[in-house]
Amino acid sequence: MAVKSLKVIVLSVILLVPFLKTESQTTPKYRVAVCDWMILKRQKLGEFALARQINADGVEMDMGPLGNRVLFDNRFRNAVDANVFKHTADSLGVEVPSIAMSGFFAQNFIIRENYVELLKDCFNTMEIFNSKIAFLPLGGCGNDWKKEGAMHDSLVGRLHVAGEMALKRGVIVAIRTAMDAKYDIKLLKQINSKGVKIYYNFQDAADSQRDICKELKRLGRENIAQIHASNTDSVILRYDNEINLPKIKRTLDRMGWSGWLVVERSRDVKRVKDVKYNFGSNVEYLKEVFWKGNKLK
Repeated sequence: MAVKSLKVIVLSVILLVPFLKTESQTTPKYRVAVCDWMILKRQKLGEFALARQINADGVEMDMGPLGNRVLFDNRFRNAVDANVFKHTADSLGVEVPSIAMSGFFAQNFIIRENYVELLKDCFNTMEIFNSKIAFLPLGGCGNDWKKEGAMHDSLVGRLHVAGEMALKRGVIVAIRTAMDAKYDIKLLKQINSKGVKIYYNFQDAADSQRDICKELKRLGRENIAQIHASNTDSVILRYDNEINLPKIKRTLDRMGWSGWLVVERSRDVKRVKDVKYNFGSNVEYLKEVFWKGNKLK
């Protein structure tokens, strides 16, 4: 990125600082973030200013594309870029609760030979931004792993390795399986590492007509690392009849769960390219529902 462009963005950060929340204010039990690749700002410095504009508390940053590359297309292996991004995020008061390995939506984690190296790259990036959750989707693994057999055993073995690596770094690998709570609990037991938990996604349950609240309760507080609090693109969350946010909040309150609610999708298909409207509206509604009476000192 050109030095001139960086100076313009940093100046914008300085001008915004007086409007940030102070440390003396209470911290919500639930905080709201957005996915940088979905707001069209994947590893772009402007993602923090945009997050602040739509009133998000954080950004789930992506490791970058993978495809046929050996490693993620990750700019944060460059110390200069990493320092500028970290300073900008801190200056704006925008946190990075999680780092996503979205490349595994298309790439097969089970057969990727250098998966350990890719995990290390992710954990190193997490350390820069003080992130505690590594998002690992299993969408690129096909379907054979879902039943007992060699592919399943291979996935379990690799996820155990990933979990133990994560524990040594003081972080969690949160997997998205798209399976039901019963399956996920069994899978976690087989993985047998406290470094692996579930990244729960409202959309997966809605797509399969599963009861979100029952699933959350069955999974239990300790098994849920983080939540993608959105549905597929159709309408924004406020008008989505498949996602009963007040009921979900009551369920999570009773479970004693707290953490980050991350908006991935739930865009209005009539305004799908309007990032500020879609994500700003979803952040607003999540805070309207989840911030009532839930402040931590």
